[in-house]
Amino acid sequence: MNSLVKLNQRIDTANSLVSVGLDSDMRYMPRQFRDDPFPQFAFNRWVIEETRQYVSAFKANMAFYEARGDRGLSELKMTIDYIHERYPDIFTMCDAKRADVGSSNLGYVDAIYDWLGFDAVTLHPYLGRHALQPFLDRADKVSVIVCRTSNPGAREIQDIDVAGRPLWLHLAEKVSKEWNTNENCMMIVGAMEPQEYQQMRGLIGDMTILIPGIGTQGGAIQRIVEAALNSAKRGVLVNSARSIIFADDPSTAAKRLRDDINICRKA
Repeated sequence: MNSLVKLNQRIDTANSLVSVGLDSDMRYMPRQFRDDPFPQFAFNRWVIEETRQYVSAFKANMAFYEARGDRGLSELKMTIDYIHERYPDIFTMCDAKRADVGSSNLGYVDAIYDWLGFDAVTLHPYLGRHALQPFLDRADKVSVIVCRTSNPGAREIQDIDVAGRPLWLHLAEKVSKEWNTNENCMMIVGAMEPQEYQQMRGLIGDMTILIPGIGTQGGAIQRIVEAALNSAKRGVLVNSARSIIFADDPSTAAKRLRDDINICRKA
């Protein structure tokens, strides 16, 4: 089954457009997890159990696991194996932002899709379609292409004018019209103005977009989601990490985000 089909089925059954980021930074974990023999796995397992009923996806940022070398990668695999075993319908994303050529990408495909077992991976598009082809060819998995981000300095490159349109809009069109032949692409689109989402929807149709930056990064949920939804009142996955996983009550925080988003879906 194509993993995007899996995601949409989960969205419907959980009635949720929420993704929780498993950004398990050792510096901010409660003491009881840091003292565990497998601290990141123990923390992730707790977050998963606290939030699972309110989410459609979990997204793990590789940086927090690679920083601990083989121990971190081992605990990341333990985490994904745990999700597969207990909650196989929940979509999993590897936030690695890979970009390379040739055999390097074949190695990433094997490691991320097959060894770690993720449903999706984030990718940089700067090297072009040919470089990303090993990911795109995996019709059963999802390539999440970085398109438009909201970090300071993003506009320096992404807003370069190309024939009267910003570069990110050209990229959105290219991904949707040329790279998505297996219908297994998503795009990362950070918080931006509603009219920009409308421009994008006009080009990409009902494709799914991943929206980071909700929560601690200050994204305004309702106006963003309302503008970004597709014709099926889906097509959006809102990721929140620190504001949920390091909250005093992650379950309540995840439920609140899900419910706030669903208000927009019902409007």
